[in-house]
Amino acid sequence: MVMANLTVNLAGIHLKNPIILASGTCGYGRELARVYDLARLGGIAVKGTTLLPRDGNAPPRIAETASGMLNSVGLQNPGVKAVIENELPFLAAYNTAVIVNIAGHSLEDYRQVAQLLEVAGNFAAIELNISCPNVAGGGMSFGTDAAVAAGITAAVREATGKPLIVKLSPNVTNIAEIATAVEAAGADALSLINTLQGLAIDVERRKPVLGAVTGGLSGPAIKPIALRMVWQVKKAVNIPIIGLGGIATAIDALEFMLAGANAVQIGAAAFRDPLLPLKVAEGMAEWLDAHGVADVNELVGALES
Repeated sequence: MVMANLTVNLAGIHLKNPIILASGTCGYGRELARVYDLARLGGIAVKGTTLLPRDGNAPPRIAETASGMLNSVGLQNPGVKAVIENELPFLAAYNTAVIVNIAGHSLEDYRQVAQLLEVAGNFAAIELNISCPNVAGGGMSFGTDAAVAAGITAAVREATGKPLIVKLSPNVTNIAEIATAVEAAGADALSLINTLQGLAIDVERRKPVLGAVTGGLSGPAIKPIALRMVWQVKKAVNIPIIGLGGIATAIDALEFMLAGANAVQIGAAAFRDPLLPLKVAEGMAEWLDAHGVADVNELVGALES
């Protein structure tokens, strides 16, 4: 009989366990809902949502790598109004924390998406994706400059009363600097890391494998980098952290919590096994029981170094 407590309070968001489905890997949960009850999850971060519908990038969009995958989907989504009308009511039927990941090409895009979601209200939190191209800023990503990241965070903070999670890019020199900047600007929590930029090449055609040339690398290959960054950020901020990047087992998830994560997100590994998030939660409980740990929260930041 499982006795360990797996519940987590994440910036006021109640999670029945620390497992959240990562944005961009689970759509809006409809397909997975045919496989298992979404209420068994701690939470679900829906696909990146923009102000207007987006068709995404040209195919091919996915390329397997030696220890993970590259994707260049390009934020294909139906737009925030369709998400509010069709997807959030569907997810509201499940007793799980629904986190809406938002993206945009300008500060005003982000602000408007947050304002529209604020009126809808039937979700737990906003996850602010600041790894998207900032067209108004000369093609720079919002998440690679501390001042820009703080500015977009402050704008969304003003637009919503929901808990605000800022998703950090690993494609930076000093991730702790970005983390402290968005914390000061009003972030309630952080999620890290987003994908690393990568390239795959078809030598026979002498062309990139992906239609958009480069893509985001996820999977086991990035786990050591993600763990290091979570550990660094934990030492720099006082707000909760959601760790992600290559989690495929209960031990992986426990490692992230020891490094400083309060909860974790699972993405790429769930493509191989849709039931994996549930298996990870069960495995964490079994490990806690076997090691006499009564509460998963005792592990957060408990790495001895």
